[in-house]
This record gives sequence, structure tokens and C-alpha cells, in this order.
Amino acid sequence: MPRAAAPHVPSQVGAEGKTRHEVARLLLEQGPMTAVVVAEQLGISPTAVRRHLDALLADGEAETRDAPRRGPRGRGRPAKLFLLTEPGRARFGHAYDDLAVSAIRFLAEHAGEDAVRAFAERRIEKLVGPHRSAITGSSDPAARAEALATALTREGYAASTRQVGAGALEKQAPGQNVGAQLCQHHCPVAHVAAEFPQLCEAETEAFAQLLGTHVQRLATIARGDSACTTHVPVTAGRPAHPEPARMVSPEGHTARIPNGGKPA
Repeated sequence: MPRAAAPHVPSQVGAEGKTRHEVARLLLEQGPMTAVVVAEQLGISPTAVRRHLDALLADGEAETRDAPRRGPRGRGRPAKLFLLTEPGRARFGHAYDDLAVSAIRFLAEHAGEDAVRAFAERRIEKLVGPHRSAITGSSDPAARAEALATALTREGYAASTRQVGAGALEKQAPGQNVGAQLCQHHCPVAHVAAEFPQLCEAETEAFAQLLGTHVQRLATIARGDSACTTHVPVTAGRPAHPEPARMVSPEGHTARIPNGGKPA
């Protein structure tokens, strides 16, 4: 059968990574296969193929099932067929982003921008709503930011927080602004948000409501930054509301994103 054009090899370098990707691609294109057949197709040793298959199994990217028997039942274990799992297929990409963009374009054309905005708000509420009580359990915005980072990580955003400003909160003079930065190192909807910034805007407003203070989005993956970074201002003794024009993102440039959210 004709072979599809080889996709970009993600996050893997060197001959080992490329060969493993070829093994996975063969399973994707030709369905459940034995290690022997994979070795024959790729022209490498069965021992090498099994090493790569074991790695795919360990990473949850492949699974096995018994090959159907043909003829009289013989001795020994039935041959194992290897096939990709959903995470294994994900390494080759999906058309889900394109489908989502098309769907939201349709919504905007036929129902208007308000409908897109309502969709964005509904989406973020469903994302963080189940974690609301855990996030709002503290009155301290910095502690809430840590709880929000934990919640976002559970939802696939690989989030973390870090303190910014000179020194710890307890060392600050009264009224001096310090804060925390909430960093999302992965965004499952970045491709969609690049065309529809309403997703980022609704997210930022939801963060402000949950944290109980004005927040400012400094950088987003959707705009080409390395992480989505949100500044959470904290003043010793009370929340702070800094001017939005002079914050500096981790990328080294000043950032100003309108409508950064208001406290609840």
C-alpha cells in the first residue's frame, strides 16, 4: 500500500527516536502487527523492533492483543499483535484543532461575537468550576494562585507559580507591590485561541474572579510565547491593582492585554 508522507518527528532526536517513530507510524498505517512483521517491513532486526515496541508499551502509546489462531491449536503462547493507543496516535497529530476553528467560525458567522464570547465563558467555567472550592479556600491571592495552578495541571495545562518582586512577602514594606506569576506551560487550545482571543480573555477574567484580585495576562502561547503567564499582584496585607502598561513578560517585553479581569 502507498505510504503517507512522514510527519514531523516530535520531541525525539537521533536514530533511536526516528526508528521508534517509524515503528509507531507502521502500526498507525497498517494496523495490528507482530514484531516479526514490523521488523520485516522496516528491514531491521526483531530484537531492535521489540526494544522500540517495549518502549511504546511502557509509555502507554501501544498495547497488545493475541493474534487469532489459524488451524489446529499448537503449543506455546499465541503471537502478540501490537497496535497504537489513542496517546500513540496523538503523536501524529489530529484534525481536532481545525475542526474546532471551523465550528467557532460558523458560530461567529451565524450567531455573532456574543455567542463566541458566551461559548468561551462556558468553556472556562466547566474547566475550573469543579475546582472552585479548593481554589477559594484561602483569602490570600498567592495561595489561591497555587491552588489554581494545581487545578490547571490536573486539566492538562502543566501549570506552576513563582513569586516575583524583591524578597518574600513578609519582608515587604507596607503598601509595596509584590506578586506571583501563574505559568501555564501547555495550552491544549492554543491553535484555536490564536484566531479567537475570546478564549484567553474569558480565561483571564475567570482567574481574576477565582483569585479575588485584578490579574494581568503577560504572555500567551497563542501569541507565540513559550508559556501563558498571568501576573497575580499581592500587596502586603491586601490585594494590589497595578497599572497594566509596564509589566514585563518572561519573553523580555512589556505586555498589555486589555480587559485583564476584575476581582470578585
